[in-house]
Amino acid sequence: MPKIKSHKATSKRFRLTGSGKLMRTRQGKSHFRRNRSQRTINELDTMQVVQGNAIARKIKALVPTLSDQ
Repeated sequence: MPKIKSHKATSKRFRLTGSGKLMRTRQGKSHFRRNRSQRTINELDTMQVVQGNAIARKIKALVPTLSDQ
């Protein structure tokens, strides 16, 4: 039986909390940050809960080891 491989880009973008919530990183952090206020930049650093059960199921299928972490 072959190894189970995880989608590496997905595993770097999503985390699972202790209570089982799926958290995602925010977009828009790579460049043009100097044009934004400090408050906006700080808000981009926080993670958000993934909304929608269908999307959460797809993410968990891409990263089967996410629930093991």
